[in-house]
This record gives sequence, structure tokens and C-alpha cells, in this order.
Amino acid sequence: MSVGMDRPIAKSKWRSRPVLIGAAAAGVLVLGGLAFLALKGASARTLRVPATNVTIEAVSQGVFHDFTPLQGKVTPKDTQYLDALEGGQVQAILAQAGDRVAAGQPLLRFHNSQVERDVLQGEAAASQSLTLAQTYQTTLETQRASNERQLDQIDYDIVRLKRALDRRKGYDGQGVFPQEQLDQYKDELDFDQKQRPVQAETNKRQDESRKAQLPVIKQEIERLQETMSKARARLDDLVVKAPIAGRLTVFDLKIGQNAKPGDRLAELVPDTGFKVSADVDEYYLSRVKPGQTAVADFDGHELKLKTTRVFPQVKNGVFTIDLAFDGAQPQGLTTGAAVQGRLSLGGDQPALLLPAGAFLERSGGDYAFVLDKGGHRADRRRIKLGRRNSEQVEVLSGLQPGERVITSDYEGYEKLDRIELK
Repeated sequence: MSVGMDRPIAKSKWRSRPVLIGAAAAGVLVLGGLAFLALKGASARTLRVPATNVTIEAVSQGVFHDFTPLQGKVTPKDTQYLDALEGGQVQAILAQAGDRVAAGQPLLRFHNSQVERDVLQGEAAASQSLTLAQTYQTTLETQRASNERQLDQIDYDIVRLKRALDRRKGYDGQGVFPQEQLDQYKDELDFDQKQRPVQAETNKRQDESRKAQLPVIKQEIERLQETMSKARARLDDLVVKAPIAGRLTVFDLKIGQNAKPGDRLAELVPDTGFKVSADVDEYYLSRVKPGQTAVADFDGHELKLKTTRVFPQVKNGVFTIDLAFDGAQPQGLTTGAAVQGRLSLGGDQPALLLPAGAFLERSGGDYAFVLDKGGHRADRRRIKLGRRNSEQVEVLSGLQPGERVITSDYEGYEKLDRIELK
């Protein structure tokens, strides 16, 4: 072997280790990134849905029409309720539901033996007391007249006796008139003159007492007469009469049927016109006020209405309002006729809008599934909505004009993060 020949020098295994370590580290990073991406994809709760199964609407700038739909019916403006005052057993029915009746017209008659007995006994007792009071009143008046006559008689006798004595003065001592007669006239005159102030004082005191008692007696007589009238009125109440003119809408009684005091007997609708009673979603309770206007369709004609009363009680998710006709009341209105329309809640304003859809019920307007640009998937996104009506929703944040949103029902989507459209 030649000494100068070149020999290949073997590479040390320790010099190649850093390279291997770097390569291994890079591999770990790549694998970690892939694992992270895989985990991320797994954490996104995704559902594949046929595109034909969902409704997609676009966000756009427009004018928000601030209204809520109305579902109402025509009802009488006023209703008069007839309740039993005395009650009893129905003896006769004198009208039928649907009849037009005049004020004061008898509608039915009750039989109530207890009321009849009470009335007779009450009238008898009141009549006896009334007779006693009137008799005492008459006695006081008779006594007053008697006292005045007695005083008048004394005055008359004094005048008569004075004249008799004056005529006889010129014949004193001549024996023309008996002395006994003259003494009698003087005695009588003296007695009457003494009696007069006594009688006058007696008359005065009795008259003062009479005047004090007369108002009390009069009030007692009036009270007793009123008692007798009320007693007779109880008998009159056994005949139920129409308090006003109108049409009987509810009147369902049978001969022999019993009714207690306070029982509802009938409903009477006067000729004061109609109103519209409508149900409104409870979402609008704080925004509906008296005076707001509405339009409705009835028999092919547009009606103008105005809110007159808001009932705040919520039942089955709705509350009730009353609306009056703004202008002439249309012809042909009947109780119970259906009315559909819109109630205006305020002025129309420019806004970012999204068509209303079933998604609002389950999402509460807090989130929506927004499509990507390709339209192949929709990601869950937090949004904030404002006013809404049956057609539009006002978008306050979370969406931009031109973006498309799934607006159909989100049933089964509540826990999803993404929807892939097939």
C-alpha cells in the first residue's frame, strides 16, 4: 500500500446527531399542528343539511316599518248586563235572544213566594206605623186649631162683656138693670181678662212643641212611605225589564228554572255601534298606547282604526286592545266578524334589515347562522336585534349589508357551531 494514497475518512456519528434532532423536532411540530387542526375541527359542532331544507335571506339597508299585525273581531261598543235582583222560579219568558226590545219592555217574570210574603208583611207593618204617625200629626193640628179657637173665644167674650157694661153705665142706680146681672158681667170680664194671657202662653208653648215635632213626623211619614214603595218595588223586580233599548244577544232561560239574586240573566247590546277587539303579541306590550292608529281589511274595504284602550293582562302570550273606527263606521258590521290589519307603533325609519323568520323563536335574536361567501357553510354568530314586525327585523350589530343568514327554524341547531349545506 502506498503511503501517499488518499483514504476516505469515516464520518463521526456524533456530528450527524444535531441534524437528526432538528429534523425530529420539525416533524413533531408538523404533527402537533396537524393534531391541533384536527382537534379544532372536531370541537366545531357541525351538521350537514340539504340546502333545500333551509331558508336563506340577505341583510340589506332599507326602511323599517314599525307596526305589529292585528288579529281581531268586531264586538259591540257597549254591553248592558242584566242580573237578577230578587230571583226565584222563571214563570214566564216574554222575549227571545236576538229580539230588539224597547226600554222598559218586560223580558221575563219570576215567581217567589218568600218575596211576596215579605212584601205583604212589610207593607202591613209600615202601613200601621204610617197610620199612627199621620194620626198624631192630625191630632197636633187639631189641638192647634182648638187652642186658637179658645183664645179667640176669650177675646170675643172680653169685647162682648165690655160693650154690655159700657151700655149700662148710664143707668147705674136707676134700677133699670139688675145689680146681680151687672156683677155677673164684671166677674166674667175679670175672669176672661185673667184667663187670656194664660191661654196665650199655653198656645205659644204648644205651638212651639208642635213645630218641633212636625219635621220629625214628616220624616217618619216619608220614611214609611219609602219603605212601602221599596216593598212594592220588590214585587216589581220579579218582572225583569229591559233597562235600555237594544238587541238581546244572550238570553237562555227555561220555564221553571231557578235563579238566585245576582245571577246573570241576559246581555243587551244598545244601538251605540261597534268596536274592534284585537290580540297583540306580548312582545309589544310596552309599546302599544291609546291613540295609535291602525288599518284593517274588512270585506274588501280598508278600515281606519284608533286604539282606545290597552288591557295589560297577558294570556297565552297575547294581550288585548280595543280600537274605535276612525271616521264613519262601515255598513254590514256584525258581532264576531274577523278583522285583520296592522297597528302602527311609530314612525318609519332607515335601518339595517333582515327579513323576519322562524329562527327568532329559538335563538331569541341573540345569534344567527351566517353563510360564508361561497354559500357552502354557515357559522354561528352573535348578533343584536332591535325592533321587529311580522316581516322585518332591525339589525343593530353583528351583521353587514349583503350577508346572508339562515332564517328558517333552528330546531335541533341550538348546540351547533356550523351548518354545512349540501
